[in-house]
Amino acid sequence: MILIAGPCVIEDRETLRAIAEELAVFAHHEQIDFYFKSSFDKANRTSLESYRGPGLEKGLEMLDSIKREFGFKLLTDIHESYQAKIAAEVVDVLQIPAFLCRQTDLIVHAAKTKAILNIKKGQFMNPADMQYSVLKALKTRGSDIQSPTYEESKKFHIWLTERGNTFGYGNLVVDMRSLIIMNAFAPVIFDATHSVQMPGAAQGKSGGDCKFVPFLSRAAAAVGVDGFFMETHINPKEALSDGANMITPAVLKTTIEQILAIKSALQ
Repeated sequence: MILIAGPCVIEDRETLRAIAEELAVFAHHEQIDFYFKSSFDKANRTSLESYRGPGLEKGLEMLDSIKREFGFKLLTDIHESYQAKIAAEVVDVLQIPAFLCRQTDLIVHAAKTKAILNIKKGQFMNPADMQYSVLKALKTRGSDIQSPTYEESKKFHIWLTERGNTFGYGNLVVDMRSLIIMNAFAPVIFDATHSVQMPGAAQGKSGGDCKFVPFLSRAAAAVGVDGFFMETHINPKEALSDGANMITPAVLKTTIEQILAIKSALQ
């Protein structure tokens, strides 16, 4: 089972390392394929005054230090095409943010690297239409297929991530059918923490309600997915980005135990 976890954004070296230390247990778990996640830049913040991160060069340097110390595989977001090649020299997975999931040049440049490509489904997207984003990456990587399949996407290291759909203003809802629909043409990750986000609901920034994370995670495990994405912080209330929907390492550990129990029961 794939597990992607770590803080939303790189805040400072000490906080990044403290979270990594808490998550090290997953890197050696025989049932888990673990990826440590953090962003060097959050380029789509609601407010101009919101903290974005240390930037490409400094952020990748800090992620590389985590990789060397803990032996983690890494995932980070990119927002501009030029960042793909540079980031792929450090990280193992390049992530296309949900708002940019149809951005052709960004997908193509990311697909030209050797990194795994994780495309997050936009909150505004029909899950079936994500096949076209997948096909852009497959064609770039040399596939001659006309309609993507799960096996072809897995072969060319392309994942999709579900993070909920816009439901009116300032809210998201998860349609579990999306997991099944997208899993027909790609490995699917369930983003449990962004799925409880409340976009723009906190006076110039996004709110959220992290208490629902374990419940949605268990539901997704019962439906069946390839992995889980859960942003994690030592003290979410003090986090500089997405604190309202992030969970603590303790909650993550309990939730993963429950997920593995559900997966075992379904086998």
